[in-house]
Amino acid sequence: MASTTPSGNDRKFTFGGLVLDVFTVAYFAFALFPIIWIFLLSLKSQDQLFTTYFAFTPTLEPYKAVLGLSSATESVPFMRYFLNSLIASFGAVFISLLVGVPAAYAFARFKFRGSNDMLFTLLSFRFAPELMVIIPVYVIYQKLHLFDTHLGLIWVFQLITLPLIVWILRSYFQDLTPELEQSALLDGYTRTQAFIKVVLPLVKPGLAAAALLAFIFAWNSFIFPFILTGSNAQTVTVGALAFMGGAKPRYNLTAAASIISLIPPMVLALSIQRYLVRGLTFGAVKG
Repeated sequence: MASTTPSGNDRKFTFGGLVLDVFTVAYFAFALFPIIWIFLLSLKSQDQLFTTYFAFTPTLEPYKAVLGLSSATESVPFMRYFLNSLIASFGAVFISLLVGVPAAYAFARFKFRGSNDMLFTLLSFRFAPELMVIIPVYVIYQKLHLFDTHLGLIWVFQLITLPLIVWILRSYFQDLTPELEQSALLDGYTRTQAFIKVVLPLVKPGLAAAALLAFIFAWNSFIFPFILTGSNAQTVTVGALAFMGGAKPRYNLTAAASIISLIPPMVLALSIQRYLVRGLTFGAVKG
């Protein structure tokens, strides 16, 4: 007697599955619509900015104006702001990795008095509202002549990037069995050599994920660059607003600047994609 149980292929095409697929597509369309709208806005000329929605004549003039390649460009040095963001974000992540990786390893492997309090204090720096600390930081920066400098921006970004890196990497180090380092120590390695040659290669996915997230948060920061920079160290998040000034707002230029500012995080994410994928199954090395 033949079995009446539906096959795997028959179970794929169910009404519930169809509804779920439609809902998923609708959700992604809803989530991506702001980016799509900004991209379309960046392709509009100033004349069609307020008179069209989806049917318009695309032009690259907004991008040329933002990049300084158009004769009609006004004095908004967006590319300098772009370079400032690269310097500040990469500098902040680099310093946070130098400090945060050993700190995360120490918090994961050693228990000492006040370690939990230090971790909580470090985490509070990340989740505390930036407006709560911006006034005292501004006064300190004026006294130390760090206002509107790359060094000052990199320093204040540590409040964003360092707690993130320490907490993410601490969980990765905790997933590694301590026997790995103990075996290396028995083979004649020092604690530092065991950390560099044995532990760090195993947490590359964690390093990639933590560095990417820290870079994105630093790149997207607005309050700190808005208050603590002027014309020399201003970043893209603040510089893009310069196109909004005047009697005739240039939303198309702001949109083009926003699309250009998406490039570094996307390139960085794609370049370390294989480490991010490995990070999803990192716990498999435990034991």
